[in-house]
Amino acid sequence: MKSPAVVNYAPEKGSVELRDIEKPQIGEEEILLEVANVGVCGSDLHQWTADHSWPVNYPVVLGHEFGGTIAELGNRVTGWKEGDRVVSETAAVIDPLNPMSREGLYNLDPTRKGFGYGVNGAMTRYVRVPARCLHRVPEGLEMEKACLTEPCCVAYNSVVENSSIKPGDRVIVIGPGTIGLLCAAVAKSCGAEVAVVGLESDSLRLEIARQYGCETFTGDAMEWAMQRDGLGADSVIDAAGVSATLKAALELVRPNGQITKVGWGPKPLNFSLDPLVQKNVTLQGSFSHNWPVWERVLAMLASGDLDVTPLIGGVWHLEQWHEAFEEMHHGHVVKSILKP
Repeated sequence: MKSPAVVNYAPEKGSVELRDIEKPQIGEEEILLEVANVGVCGSDLHQWTADHSWPVNYPVVLGHEFGGTIAELGNRVTGWKEGDRVVSETAAVIDPLNPMSREGLYNLDPTRKGFGYGVNGAMTRYVRVPARCLHRVPEGLEMEKACLTEPCCVAYNSVVENSSIKPGDRVIVIGPGTIGLLCAAVAKSCGAEVAVVGLESDSLRLEIARQYGCETFTGDAMEWAMQRDGLGADSVIDAAGVSATLKAALELVRPNGQITKVGWGPKPLNFSLDPLVQKNVTLQGSFSHNWPVWERVLAMLASGDLDVTPLIGGVWHLEQWHEAFEEMHHGHVVKSILKP
């Protein structure tokens, strides 16, 4: 049995097309997931435009933000049954004996491979998933929202687990992409005052930030950063994909404050990090997520404490993948969702 899939087949720009692939065969500790919805991530676009900075196992089916129902179970899988509604983490391949994995931080296992670049992802009808990656979708949570659990977990890990944000803090988020907007929403849920910084071309995204109760700026946010006591923002979340934003973050953050870098940017910095030293600033990276983060985020999505509705720009059938990609790429929508 074959199904259409969105396949990134080579490292050259535009090397993505719809191909028919065989239904996956599952192992003893895996399940076969029938995909209900899959979100288009900025990393999918970067592989499509060939400006990514991570290794890809070509050809590979794209898609790592997904959910659906269990269609088959491996013979050693327990605790699940066919028909269960689930979402999946992204760490498709890990070394369980790696020290990071043994600490529960398998997202930091250097041998980790994820869906959509290391192994086949979910932009197709069926995807093979290790049972350890599964999380149950709470009753009443629509799959079009549940499939966005993954980017919400990236934001939660950045803001809650890897930052020291307290109620009343002034937090600046640089970059109003999906992750930046979700970081802003999570920071608001922590009781922080939040401002989101973007470009003139980010008007749609900055409007969504305002829906989340944030202040917005195009360009300079220094006056807002200094309003409380003239020292700067308590925390800056750098969710942009260019290195220059780290320089801006160093200017905006207060002495003894924190910068959390969650946005990828492959180009060299080309500026001095002396302000990091002079201000005694903590610079923290944040990558991916792990099991407890997923459980907390799903609870927030189910309760409505975290609402992804403002981000969803539309749902496209799988055959319309190119249109869905283009709409995101040109900034017409923040998040496209595919329905296999």
